[in-house]
Amino acid sequence: MGEHYGETESRVLQRDCAAVSVPWGQAETLQAGDFALVTQRLGGSITVMSGGNLYRIDEGDADALGLEPQPLATLPAGTGALDAESIERAAWAQLATCYDPEIPIDIVDLGLVYACTAEALGDGRYRLAVSMTLTAPGCGMGTLIADEARTKLLAIPGVAEADVTLVWDPPWSREMMSEAARLEMGLY
Repeated sequence: MGEHYGETESRVLQRDCAAVSVPWGQAETLQAGDFALVTQRLGGSITVMSGGNLYRIDEGDADALGLEPQPLATLPAGTGALDAESIERAAWAQLATCYDPEIPIDIVDLGLVYACTAEALGDGRYRLAVSMTLTAPGCGMGTLIADEARTKLLAIPGVAEADVTLVWDPPWSREMMSEAARLEMGLY
C-alpha cells in the first residue's frame, strides 16, 4: 500500500498543487514546473521535498506529480453485529494508516496513540474517543494528523462520532515506539 522512495523520484509538477508545509502545517500551493522529490507515499498522502522544504500532498493530487493515484485502504465488510470491541479493533487498524509526514512509520507504531475507546450510542451507532500526542509539542502538523485520523475513523461502519484529542501528558519519548518501529529507525 505504501512506498518509501529513494533519491531517484524527482518529478516536475504537471500543474499547480495544494500542499501543506511540514512541520508548520501551513497551506501552500506548489507551482507547475517546480521540481519535487518524493520522499514518502503512505496512508493517503505524499511527502515531497521542493525548494528545500518538505510538503505533504494529498493522494488525490498524485496526478500533479505524474503519478497514478493509489486507492485508499478500505476496511473489510464486517459480518454479524457490531460491538464495541470490533469497532475498537477497526479503529486501531484505521489509525495505523495515518503516518507522520517526516517518518515512514504509522502513528500507532510510533506510540502516538495513547487510548482508543468505543462507546455505544444506541441504534448500532458508536462514538470513538482517541487520545494521541505528537513527537514534539508545537508541531504544526498536529491538527492535520488528528483531522486525518478523525476522517478515517468516521469511515468505519457504525461510527457516528469520532473525537480525537491531542494530549501532552505523558510527553512522547522514543521508548513509546513499537519494537518494529525502533528497528526500522535503527534505534537499537
